[in-house]
Amino acid sequence: MSEHIVLRRACSADIPAMSAIRLSVTENVLSDPGRVTLQMYEDYLDRDGRGWVAEIDGEIAGFGYADRHEASIWALFISPRFEGRGLGKALLDLAVTWLFGQGHERITLGTTPGTRAERFYAAQGWTRMPGNGREVEFVLARSQR
Repeated sequence: MSEHIVLRRACSADIPAMSAIRLSVTENVLSDPGRVTLQMYEDYLDRDGRGWVAEIDGEIAGFGYADRHEASIWALFISPRFEGRGLGKALLDLAVTWLFGQGHERITLGTTPGTRAERFYAAQGWTRMPGNGREVEFVLARSQR
């Protein structure tokens, strides 16, 4: 049985599912879940960036956000139930394409050191930068694409 995967722009109605996914991950866990507010999810839908969701058979399985002001990936999370299906790559590609389309020459992101996310971004061709120990920063230049 094949899964029906849809990638689309996120909307306000998706925020509860995105928040639930963010709180369900086992790596890059928020030390203070109140730090990321529902208003932040709303603001990044269009005002401060752009958001996308991946649906599998109508269920939101992952999401990603690009920050237009910082030229960064603000969030990229896949529900643990739906990992390993290429959703992270697809959502990251949407965000990167959009940010480069906005005229940015380089994109950054940060993640927790020693995680699958760190290995994922390196495998996607991002360049690891020296970090502060609490977070690993990655950069992707338009010329690397």
